[in-house]
Amino acid sequence: MRFSANFRFAVLLLAATAAFSFAPVSTLSVFAASEIKIVVNNQAITSVDIARRVAFLKLQRTSGNLGAKAREQLVDEALKLQEAIRVRALVSDGQVDASFERFAASNKLSTKQLTQILNQAGVTPKHFKSFIQIQMSWPRVLQAVGVSGGGGTMSTQDLVSKMLERGNDKPSTTEYILQQVIFVVPASKRSQSTLNARKREADQLRGRYQGCDNAASIITGLRDVTLRQLGRIMQPELPPDWKPLIEKTKTGAATPTRVTERGIEFIVICSATTVSDDKAAELVFRAENDGAGDSADAKKYLKELRKRAVIANK
Repeated sequence: MRFSANFRFAVLLLAATAAFSFAPVSTLSVFAASEIKIVVNNQAITSVDIARRVAFLKLQRTSGNLGAKAREQLVDEALKLQEAIRVRALVSDGQVDASFERFAASNKLSTKQLTQILNQAGVTPKHFKSFIQIQMSWPRVLQAVGVSGGGGTMSTQDLVSKMLERGNDKPSTTEYILQQVIFVVPASKRSQSTLNARKREADQLRGRYQGCDNAASIITGLRDVTLRQLGRIMQPELPPDWKPLIEKTKTGAATPTRVTERGIEFIVICSATTVSDDKAAELVFRAENDGAGDSADAKKYLKELRKRAVIANK
């Protein structure tokens, strides 16, 4: 990402301010009358709710049938809200207000200015705070009922909700520059004695490593040894089987050897630097929240809630 999710969202809000400042007053007529359009387990979703969500989707530059998407989101959020109340995972109004204030401050806006922008865009602070509350509560629901959040790509809504929780406190992670050394053992020669012999060779080479600058010269002349430059890798992106070994290894040193399908391998830590930027933030949020509800299990859980619910379209 080039810009953080909350920064991009604030830009859209500010753009909306300019647009609505030149819009005729009649654009607000859609909110004049409120009709019940959907009922989810006795919870009403009105035409005004839908119109405000459509306005919110426009701010996010969402394409497609916004009316249908708004209805879909609001039904899902009604189910999430009801489930959060049932399992006592609903975040408090105070937490929502604090997130709203941090969101404004992190974008150099007062709460009054943010309120004005949301009102002019047709979203309103109340609707936005309802969105915040559900986005913050849903991961707690999943945790409470033992459902994995998942590790897929985070949506804009997920990123916004996580930024809302953190405000200016952008998370940091470790960025590694890594080299991989492989003592190749062909499948046709993969006996235990051969693996043991290659492991001894690999362990001897590990002891000679003092950084990555002289790696090529160290392995020169060694038989069937491959050196791979893995480049820059963020801590949350490390392969699970290598992650604990890499995290415990000092810069300039090599991890313990591992037997893999290719032979005997180890990883050299060329550098390990703490970084705090938008890419790091997204990766940390994804790892911390395990996808914020995007996993197959989470979607299945929400689908079950829909299946059991009484949903009436008016």
